[in-house]
Amino acid sequence: MPEKAKITQTAPKPLTGNLHGTDSQLVQQEVQRQDLGFGTKLNDRYGRLINKDGSLNVNRINESFWDRLNIYNRLMTISWIQFLSWILLFYLVENVLFASIYMLVGAENLKGADDSVFHGPFWKAFFFSAQTLTTVGYGHIAPNSFLTSAIAAFESMLGLLAFALATGLLYGRFSRPVAHIRFSKQAVFAPYLDVNGWMFRIINARANQLIDVQVEVSLSKLEVKPDGTPYRRYYNLNLERNKVSFFPTNWTLVHPITTESPLHGCTPEDLEESDAEFLILLRAMDDTFSQVVHSRYSYRYDEVRWGHKFKPMFNGSQAGMVTVDLNGLDITEPALLN
Repeated sequence: MPEKAKITQTAPKPLTGNLHGTDSQLVQQEVQRQDLGFGTKLNDRYGRLINKDGSLNVNRINESFWDRLNIYNRLMTISWIQFLSWILLFYLVENVLFASIYMLVGAENLKGADDSVFHGPFWKAFFFSAQTLTTVGYGHIAPNSFLTSAIAAFESMLGLLAFALATGLLYGRFSRPVAHIRFSKQAVFAPYLDVNGWMFRIINARANQLIDVQVEVSLSKLEVKPDGTPYRRYYNLNLERNKVSFFPTNWTLVHPITTESPLHGCTPEDLEESDAEFLILLRAMDDTFSQVVHSRYSYRYDEVRWGHKFKPMFNGSQAGMVTVDLNGLDITEPALLN
């Protein structure tokens, strides 16, 4: 019998540090390049990347209607005045719609009240719709036909669903943790120890406690490649301290401008020419909700005051307690740079 052929197995080569299977220095540089998610193609002066309210300054086109509408997110994030205005508008529109339907069917089918009391049949139908929608049902107006009763039954079901949704949204807005962080209106270039520093100041605008507060700061600026092509580059700015365990008062965050800093040797003209923007991301644990909250902010080159420093916000002590004046968050005074 012929001998069985020997089966040889080649052991897989161990993985090296080059996970991309190439020795290209350009590829390795691209892998190590910092990117906050905006990309490097924003090579024109588009304005700020992060708006003052923390939203991202990006306009998306060719989205589907429902993806752009995003009803739940909008109702959860709009202001309270806008939210209550939409609720009131929906309530009025729905009652006007059903009042019109009752008028088409015949207002004479709504028995129990004189039209003159309600200044006409339309307002009688409107108030009947309001009572049916809210399931109040005072009883002095009642449908007197099968069709009118069917419409009223449908409206009462719609009212139950609508108020259930409104109640859920109302609870969600109350229970949604939000970091109410106030940022100083301007950042400063100020003396710091034996060097200078880029600084900004924050404070918790509410009396709730934030713990384990962490801050990340990045610098976005336009640079030019060797071939003359402009591109946007991002630098991580190392802070003197990027985390505190407690946050009961104000906090001045400092980026020391040492020789390793991307701001070393910069002038106001340099920052303007490079369309510089300082991007800030704050994370913290809200002990009221035991959930992580976050806040975004940014300073552009024209929102930095050179040769100024922040004045202290402490206003002495009262009854053995430290007093902090929130109105002093933005107050600065001139200071000679090192």
